[in-house]
Amino acid sequence: MTTSTTAKLIFACAFQALAATSTMANDSMATLEAGGLVFTRSEEITMAKEDLYISPEKVEVKYLYRNTSDKPVNTIVAFPMPKIGGPVEIMSAVPDEQSDNFMDFSVVQDGEAIEPNLQQRVLVRGIDFTADVEEQEIPLQPLLKETTEALKTLEPDVIKGWLAKGLIVDLNYGMGGTSEPEYVPVWELESIYWWETTFPAGAEVEVEHRYRPSVGGSAGLVFMWDGKPSDSYADYQKRYCVDEDFLNAAIKLEKKQNPDAGVYYFEQWLSYILTTGNNWYGPIGDFHLTVDKLNEDSIVSFCGEGVKKTGPTTFEMRAKDYYPSNDLNILLVVTNKVATQDQP
Repeated sequence: MTTSTTAKLIFACAFQALAATSTMANDSMATLEAGGLVFTRSEEITMAKEDLYISPEKVEVKYLYRNTSDKPVNTIVAFPMPKIGGPVEIMSAVPDEQSDNFMDFSVVQDGEAIEPNLQQRVLVRGIDFTADVEEQEIPLQPLLKETTEALKTLEPDVIKGWLAKGLIVDLNYGMGGTSEPEYVPVWELESIYWWETTFPAGAEVEVEHRYRPSVGGSAGLVFMWDGKPSDSYADYQKRYCVDEDFLNAAIKLEKKQNPDAGVYYFEQWLSYILTTGNNWYGPIGDFHLTVDKLNEDSIVSFCGEGVKKTGPTTFEMRAKDYYPSNDLNILLVVTNKVATQDQP
């Protein structure tokens, strides 16, 4: 589905790591994929409703769970955060690099805020080195300024061991000259918020969580070049369901670019993991999706059935007895012209 736009969004990303095998274009920022809540599968718990709102500024999900049994069901509910960190070559869009809660996650159950537990693990190629980092009293979050500063306190033998394990690298290695070593963390951080809860017998439980999404993007338009589809267009058709209407709208926007005046268009990407949420019993009774592009003049495309435009910037999809078969990927084409709107 498609619509047209002129956006006032300014592309804001934070640098970090992305696998060396990435096929992304230069000057692009990967999207960190997050989704909904997960818990131990139970045949007693069904999802009566899910109301999902997603925009470049926030993701908000409201659930209505139903315990269909005649006894209480106790379980652990979790929100897996995307992994962050990794090789220095990687670039990903992290909403807040300087926080353990880097997506500003919060959760409410039946109107009361929950203070979830946070479990974090330090990983290098899947190997758990959490104990090593904790033993040296180094922060586990690799993107924190405090973490890089704390590495300066490590003893030489620890530095040698961490280099061998792949926990850190020396940015000045191989540069020649007399440059002092500059060590930075390159481990991945796995973070999971979790809490225990009880679904009362025969009752419904409302759970709402929200967070700031990771907004990836590219400095230009990857799916087209000089008014024609690029080699990436087929991939965009599959991932974002772009069509001829969307392509034509993008061509019109591209013609409005004015590099001399600093006006140009670029892509933004958002993702939401729907498929890993299939841990309740049966389908989602009533599924409601709202995608908000925030600016009327942006254009947006994503895959969905029966999508309708419901406002100047919003598009909605509804489904009964819904089984998610694919994750949600959203493509936006926006402009930086808000930064130059005062120019003649």
